[in-house]
Amino acid sequence: MQIGVHLPHVGRKAGPEAIRRAAVQAEELGLADVWVSEHIILPKGAPYPPSALFYEPIMSLTWAAAFTSRIRLGTSVLVLPMRHPVPLAKELATLQGLSGGRLILGAGVGWLQEEYAALGVPFQERGRRMDEGIALMRRLWSDDPVSFETKHIDAVISEMRMLPHPDPSIPIWIGGISEAALQRAIRVGDGWHGTRLAPAEAAPVVARLRAERPDLATSMRFGWDGRDDGELESALSDYRQAGVDHVMVEPRERGLEEWLAVVERVAKIGEKLR
Repeated sequence: MQIGVHLPHVGRKAGPEAIRRAAVQAEELGLADVWVSEHIILPKGAPYPPSALFYEPIMSLTWAAAFTSRIRLGTSVLVLPMRHPVPLAKELATLQGLSGGRLILGAGVGWLQEEYAALGVPFQERGRRMDEGIALMRRLWSDDPVSFETKHIDAVISEMRMLPHPDPSIPIWIGGISEAALQRAIRVGDGWHGTRLAPAEAAPVVARLRAERPDLATSMRFGWDGRDDGELESALSDYRQAGVDHVMVEPRERGLEEWLAVVERVAKIGEKLR
């Protein structure tokens, strides 16, 4: 089982030096990957997420990539329906090229209706826009020239060109634990990226996904407060027993130095379980 960690690009600890230090540390510790999340704009007083200070995820990963050479780079998750897939496809292909092919696109439909409204995107169409956006990006990443007839996204694409194509192709891990997310992972995903399911809850989901798509990568995101090493060791072991291929640990420390210390312990516990 591979282990990744979230980067400190959110909240008062966030900043260019925090992202750089955390990415370099994770690579030096031998972790598999580093991850970022997405919120573009939030209502004042929103109970979650706890901070509106969010460094943009693709640019944050590009910054992290510039200081590393091996560690993979993931999004947990980009809210695809909020973004137009044409410029997004260009940005992701560029990051894939600049990083030497290290990107994992974790993608979901999101949940914050006010954020969709602020961006002028219809919330009720997010599932259809997600499916069409994935199909369009994959065509943009493979065909030259490309033609694509859209139904839900405002775009006219007939005999158009977009280069470079990402090499290798960018794996798409479908985020979410809803029935719609699981079905989408089976139908169009290269992997599934769940969140905050306990190992006992994750096990039947993984079994179902594997029964229908044996080749599907399975990943779980969960938070750790850094208080009890035994708790983390037990969780990692239980997720492995549940059949999860990959976990992404999100430290809950607010200060950067404490965050980095927690990540070091994550790496040591992970090494112990190998």
